[in-house]
Amino acid sequence: MSPVRRCSRTACGRPAVATLTYVYADSTAVLGPLATYAEPHCYDLCAEHSERLTAPRGWEVVRLAVDTGPARPSSDDLEALANAVREAARPQERAAGAQGGSGGPGGREADPREVARRGHLRVLRSPEP
Repeated sequence: MSPVRRCSRTACGRPAVATLTYVYADSTAVLGPLATYAEPHCYDLCAEHSERLTAPRGWEVVRLAVDTGPARPSSDDLEALANAVREAARPQERAAGAQGGSGGPGGREADPREVARRGHLRVLRSPEP
């Protein structure tokens, strides 16, 4: 798990919820959702500092929708995980269907540790002690 990014303002240790970027050519400050990665010319701000943001005189502030709540798994992520667990509970059905094939898509051999697959999720058998 990655560490929580903190507000860029001096002496503020609160978690960042928004990213501020300046577009100097347009005299515009853009405040949007927290960027996926910390960028060197962007500033991460906490909820309080993002709400109180002001720009220099003559500049425009563009505020994009910012979700200040903690990130939560989407229903699609949870459903995919639940389906992968259900499939892992039925390995004998999967094994019966796979006995006559070449092992995997494109002729590749399947990982012998793999018990089930659902989209990008894989369930692997525990290593033998």
